[in-house]
Amino acid sequence: MTGPRVVIIGAGVVGAALADELSARGWSDITVVDQGPVPATGGSSSHAPGLVFQINASKTMAEFARYTVEKLGALDLDGEPCFRQVGGLEVATTPERLAELHRRHGWATAWGIESRLLTPEECAERHPLVDPDVVLGGLLIPTDGLARAVHAVEAQLRAARSRGVRVLERHEVLDVRTEDGRVTGVVTDHGELAADIVVCCAGIWGPRIARMVGLPLPLTPLAHQLAWTGPVPALAGRTDEATLPILRHQDADLYYRQRFDGLGIGYYGHRPMPVDPDDIVSVDKAEVMPSVLTFTPGDFAPAWAETHRLLPATAAAEITEGINGLFSFTTDQMPLMGEAPDVKGFWVAEAVWVTHSAGVGRAMAEWLVDGHCSSFDLHECDLSRFEPHQLAPDYVLARDCQNYVEVYDILHPLQPMEEPRPLRLSPFHSRQRELDAFFLEASGWERPQWYGANARLLDGRDIPVPNDWAARYWSPIVGAEALASRESVALYDMTALKRIEVSGPGAVAFLQRLTTGDVDKSVGSVTYCLLLDVDGGIRSDITVARLGRDLFQVGANGNLDLDWLHRHADDTVVIRDVTAGTCCVGVWGPLARDLVQPLADADFSNEGFRYFRAKRAHIGAVPVTALRLSYIGELGWELYTTADMGARLWDTLWAAGREYGIIAGGRGAFTSLRLEKGYRSFGTDMTFEHDPYEAGLGFAVKMDKGDFIGRAALAERAASIRRRLTCLTIDDPADVVMGREPVYDGATCVGYVTSAGFGYTIGKGIAYAWLPAELATPGRALDIGYFDRRVAAIVAEEPLYDPAMRRLRA
Repeated sequence: MTGPRVVIIGAGVVGAALADELSARGWSDITVVDQGPVPATGGSSSHAPGLVFQINASKTMAEFARYTVEKLGALDLDGEPCFRQVGGLEVATTPERLAELHRRHGWATAWGIESRLLTPEECAERHPLVDPDVVLGGLLIPTDGLARAVHAVEAQLRAARSRGVRVLERHEVLDVRTEDGRVTGVVTDHGELAADIVVCCAGIWGPRIARMVGLPLPLTPLAHQLAWTGPVPALAGRTDEATLPILRHQDADLYYRQRFDGLGIGYYGHRPMPVDPDDIVSVDKAEVMPSVLTFTPGDFAPAWAETHRLLPATAAAEITEGINGLFSFTTDQMPLMGEAPDVKGFWVAEAVWVTHSAGVGRAMAEWLVDGHCSSFDLHECDLSRFEPHQLAPDYVLARDCQNYVEVYDILHPLQPMEEPRPLRLSPFHSRQRELDAFFLEASGWERPQWYGANARLLDGRDIPVPNDWAARYWSPIVGAEALASRESVALYDMTALKRIEVSGPGAVAFLQRLTTGDVDKSVGSVTYCLLLDVDGGIRSDITVARLGRDLFQVGANGNLDLDWLHRHADDTVVIRDVTAGTCCVGVWGPLARDLVQPLADADFSNEGFRYFRAKRAHIGAVPVTALRLSYIGELGWELYTTADMGARLWDTLWAAGREYGIIAGGRGAFTSLRLEKGYRSFGTDMTFEHDPYEAGLGFAVKMDKGDFIGRAALAERAASIRRRLTCLTIDDPADVVMGREPVYDGATCVGYVTSAGFGYTIGKGIAYAWLPAELATPGRALDIGYFDRRVAAIVAEEPLYDPAMRRLRA
């Protein structure tokens, strides 16, 4: 037997895929356990209708699905295929949905998935039950299809068994043993299994298993209606199980799949029906299987009526059977993957549907064997991404139920959650409300997007109006705030940014090892640098301020950074998340020094307080840590203080700033100004799959400072740059794009947009995009696919604003 001792809990589509992928990479000391009979164990995989649809706003989820199609399409079980590539058809019955199909077509094109838009008549040709008079158009994905989930489980487990993997059915997990913060085994009703690694793939039972090691898992099983018709006369004589494409009618929360001469109908339009994992019955006590609850016809009645409208031939059929089947939902509709932060060796791969199962299995296998995943960017899926409040049971239940309701909804990129809100309020919140702030949400924080009180700034300004989609969650005040920030001085609430304190005798060596920058500089230095994985991929971009010999403040992007630091720390370092007890206001603009200097008891002159330096000071009666840096590209400082002093800091600056025309600026203006300056945003512009040189951040890498995580991989990456994060500009203000759109060179898709917005200072639309290196040449004309049209764009030299940095260094 080779590799560590691995126990996989759960023999559904995820556990089976992982066992296959792990054993294919040479690990063979693997045991798969399940409380039910294999391969139909009684979990979600056993009743899943098997729809595999690849288009997703998330590039990662689309790639998971594409790999699932490729893998299952090549699998068979005793000569029977595990996947039927019948294609997928999404139809629109409203103008809004038709526009959404164009947007989804753009995602598919950007992620390399074939799709094409259809007329109503073409929809009916593909699926003859569809009434072409009801639909306005459709989107066809030829490579989508139907997975036979139980067959796929058995086929992958057979392959795993052939490499030495053990599969133990009818083994209920009673406990997971740990010792000194590490897993040592799994206790079942048939005895104990020693383990170095335990992977929880238990699906709807995942929270119960995770609780055995003290891990809260933000997952809720929800019942989802699936009904089957009897014979549909229009399908009479169909002897193949499925030849018609899977059909999705998202306007009515419906999907359909053929089964010989009948249809399976899935419905998301009913009330959320959450189930406590502890209330799921055992395999032996279940009437059908644990994941199948009694059908509730009353909830299904609207779906059946709408089915008759879209598919008139079904009026001659009857519903002959139905279930309320349990599936896993999470607070952000993404899977839960990774190692528990406090229990080494305990991993999870949860909230994964059949659609993404093989991709997740491969990603987890790479992560376990290689120490990182090379095939997929997992930053959206990492188990450690959540803030503490996002693990609260009430929060999890509310968000999971809402995500069930919204599963087929048209969601705007800026659309915030509505409940539970508000959760986190900065000390400036009451003042922002007085200024009539329009709030969106960021990691639970209420964050102003613009301020109604700034409507007065519109006088004498001609603010371009974007297209209807880009104009949602937008106001012309955004443009006025951006321009005013370049003219006078503005306050920006930066409290939502993660702040981490790193201290101790080993702090310098620790940060030198984890970051690409040289942080071993004088007290008061601030360093912009990156966190890399061992393969040289970017895990985050951060600022590191040295506030004392052994004391640093790290400006981070989120909880993944905190987790990364904790995982690499030893007992010479103390790491504290200080975000909740502190606050930050950015004081930026050409008059920032005029405002701050008379209030400060320290020298804020250009000579006394240089760019990218930090200093302790008082602003009036408020003690602050001031960092001279700026996300908007103007002179100014980030001023940090404790939460109890935040309101006083705001009031002090506001009162003194009146004579300088001070304003409060919202996130809309901030984004515009950031794009003009070319500042990157982790998670949008670059992720785990990108390296510093591709992303235009090579300046943040100090190869001569000594060893650091990822350094060894960078030399090879630097020598072979195949793509670049590239700035594009758009002349027509109405053509502002939003992100994730395909970029074309002629008829060929060559990349995709990351961040986008309008630059009010330069008077152009701005879109950053990943492009082949040979196309990232200033002056190159390209097109961006935006809904049903092409937007002309030009590759531009960056930064677009103040390339000589005179404004920042003034």
